[in-house]
Amino acid sequence: MRITALGHAGMFIETRGGTILCDPVLGPSFFGSWFPFPDNRGLDWERFGKADFLYISHRHRDHFDPALLERYVSKDIEVLLPEYPVDDLEQDIRALGYNNITYAPAGEVIERGELKIMVTPLRAPSDGPIGDSSLSVDDGTGSMLNQNDSHPLDLEALLDFGTPDAYFTQTSGAIWWPMVYDLPLDAKQNFARLKREAQNKRAMFYIEKVGAPHVFPMAGPPMFLRDDLFDFNGFGKNGESIFTDSKQFLEHMEEQAPGKYQGHLFVPGTVVDIIDGEVTTSQSLYTDDEIAHMFDNKWDYLESQRTTRQQEIQDEIATRADVIPPAEMLAAIKAWWEPLLKKSRTIRLGVGGNVRFRIGDLDMVVDFPRAKVREYDGEECIYWYTIPADLVSTNIRDHEIDWSNSIFLSMQFSVGRSGKFNEFLTTFLKCLSVDRIEYVENWYSEQTDQTEDAEIGDWVVQRRCPHLRADLTKTGKVDEDGILTCSMHDWKWDLKTGKCLSTTGHAIRATKVDEVTDAAMRLGV
Repeated sequence: MRITALGHAGMFIETRGGTILCDPVLGPSFFGSWFPFPDNRGLDWERFGKADFLYISHRHRDHFDPALLERYVSKDIEVLLPEYPVDDLEQDIRALGYNNITYAPAGEVIERGELKIMVTPLRAPSDGPIGDSSLSVDDGTGSMLNQNDSHPLDLEALLDFGTPDAYFTQTSGAIWWPMVYDLPLDAKQNFARLKREAQNKRAMFYIEKVGAPHVFPMAGPPMFLRDDLFDFNGFGKNGESIFTDSKQFLEHMEEQAPGKYQGHLFVPGTVVDIIDGEVTTSQSLYTDDEIAHMFDNKWDYLESQRTTRQQEIQDEIATRADVIPPAEMLAAIKAWWEPLLKKSRTIRLGVGGNVRFRIGDLDMVVDFPRAKVREYDGEECIYWYTIPADLVSTNIRDHEIDWSNSIFLSMQFSVGRSGKFNEFLTTFLKCLSVDRIEYVENWYSEQTDQTEDAEIGDWVVQRRCPHLRADLTKTGKVDEDGILTCSMHDWKWDLKTGKCLSTTGHAIRATKVDEVTDAAMRLGV
């Protein structure tokens, strides 16, 4: 087996049963904000486009690049389609002319001679754009797990495929927060540090659970080459950003688990050969000195990229819609969103207040409790966004149903809030279609059945995490103050009160072990 890095989460897998092209992206994506780091334009895209199979893990535009597919990838290629609850990704792929689609049911092994493939999808509202997935491959000479951005809860089912020889996973989060928030710099710096630590902790959790001897960080961080975003690269010029690069993570992994895993850089042109469990790497695009310069003199490298790639940014700007006048924009959003709000009882209750949007000359409020969109009139708001009017106009023109997969991952906006992060609000803004809203509402309803309890330390706690139903006996840890942390997303609860310390809502059921024992004794049990 041979695996070639294509940049970001992209890879080309050569096996005894065929070749697989995974998540190829040239970008820029998210309104021209994200470029793959390092530069991947020098690869032989004509060759990689002739693969036997195409696998797109999910719909986020740093994994799904329609322009690249149109230019390089044959319409006859066999597409491996993850099993998602809504068919948005399938519609996008078919709209490009790809109709040779193989449906990949969750956890089922697809065999092509000696080649075995398994796609493991996730389906919670917080998983990518309602869906993310991983790819397991084994051809008898070697095995690998391409987890990319996914954070699977059921690792047992995933690892039934076998412990991979090589493990490829996201270690740097693709999240804009907290750089765009209306906060003092010291608060941004503290939140960014906590976020980087949480991402490192989650990555180490998966690395230890998967247990592969060879680890390849990938799927980020991107390069930000727009002038207004440039300082957000890496940890940020002022320490307010969240993006750990691959070299920094490998150093962290070695500190946490000295000598336990062999870590490798996986940058464009890296070639990984797996033969009977033996893993070796080489480089086909960059010299060692060039790679050292990218990581050790990062700002200099980024500056050279910014200088030479401004035309790509201008080309993207030229594709945007003309700005819609404020009254027309309000009417369009009202007609689009109000029917969805009426279907969103759980989300409306979860948001629980007004959200203000300043979009160019339009100042509007979304009243979630009353399911109304109207002009802002001084109401108290729990969130307030400022978004460029051309971005919203483009999303209206394109009827973009996922504003996370466009505006919010672009970081070309600002936001403030009163209180904690509200997951229900961000869920609504990436579920702007009837199918998505109905699925999410049903999903939330199903999560109310959390009757099973389990012991964690000195506490009896509901077994399933209120966030995404991870098994807390495996992902949870309670400290001496009774604070439970779920390692999946670093959410925290005060078990003494059941209150979630990370966001609004999502309370947990918990009781001290001795209190449970005393109650049982009083009942004569």
